[in-house]
Amino acid sequence: MTPDQFLRTLSKQEPEPVYLFVGPEGYRRAPCRKALLEKVLSEEDREEGYARHDLDELSINEVLDDARSMSLFARNRVIWVASAESALPRGRAAASEEEEGSGKSAVGPEALAAYCKDPTPGVVVVFDARKWDFDGEDKTKMDRLAKYYGAIRAVVEFAKFTPQDARAFVQSHAAERGLRLGSNEIDLLVEATAADASRLANEVEKLALFAEVNGGKVTAADIANMVPNAQETTVFNLVNALARRSRVEAMQLLDTLVREGEYLPLALTFLGGIFRLALAAREQGLRSSSEVQSFFQRQGTPMWRSRADQIHTASSKFTKEKLEEAIQLVFRADRDMKSSRVDDRIVMEDFVLRLTR
Repeated sequence: MTPDQFLRTLSKQEPEPVYLFVGPEGYRRAPCRKALLEKVLSEEDREEGYARHDLDELSINEVLDDARSMSLFARNRVIWVASAESALPRGRAAASEEEEGSGKSAVGPEALAAYCKDPTPGVVVVFDARKWDFDGEDKTKMDRLAKYYGAIRAVVEFAKFTPQDARAFVQSHAAERGLRLGSNEIDLLVEATAADASRLANEVEKLALFAEVNGGKVTAADIANMVPNAQETTVFNLVNALARRSRVEAMQLLDTLVREGEYLPLALTFLGGIFRLALAAREQGLRSSSEVQSFFQRQGTPMWRSRADQIHTASSKFTKEKLEEAIQLVFRADRDMKSSRVDDRIVMEDFVLRLTR
């Protein structure tokens, strides 16, 4: 179920005894967790009735033992279990988990299935797995996670926002705060924040305060000046390094993206967008940033000054043939990233090596 479905269901009926919260998106987790605590625990039970465990430190059997124990101080309990991914078998155990009768790896799932059949009254256990995404290189891991926790019927999926989700989110939050944003401004805000819900909420709040002295209106230029976009800066520096065929610098910038936790498929999409627009600018013979901005705005493509500068710089530094090669390599890397067998960083490193030959 989605977070919204979870909240609607929780408002109408008693909670399930065991939940699996799964997926990397964090913004919608907070209201779900808050609603669950308010549903299960009274004010006087909040301190003694809430327990938090981490499967990096305890086994799943130890957690279930705690769930079976009765509290002397709280009528109801909520047990939050972080790092649910850590319960999965690793190494040889993972390789043999598919084999029939693999006793040790089945202990956790069997114990969980037994508890789900006979849960402790008044106790709600939430296993929280937020490390992996549903697509790309994490898909196989997520499939294993779903199998391991298969006894849990109530699964709440916290997928990352799609661009469409993010746009709707911005429109809703902006309307609540009396902030007027056009479609171009919304697209710019979504791109600048990489469609991250927490960042979007913070930036909308900040822009709303700014707009109070500007008649409730915010322009693309305001967003470009006020909303930090560290990823865009790093990716554009990567474009410059690739244009100079500076392999060492390009690899260092790629490492920066990884260490900052950037989502590499999104960075690749941004790269592809720069290369495609730069090729179009070169084919049109656009000779300045202002010409780039004017041309693409007439085509209906959102274009602000800083982005026009990036497109013009890329079209000037890359030859037509090199831009065409870069676009082909982006397509190849995107295809490889969608394969669950290859790590995203390895794909990006291969992309850099091929483009800097």
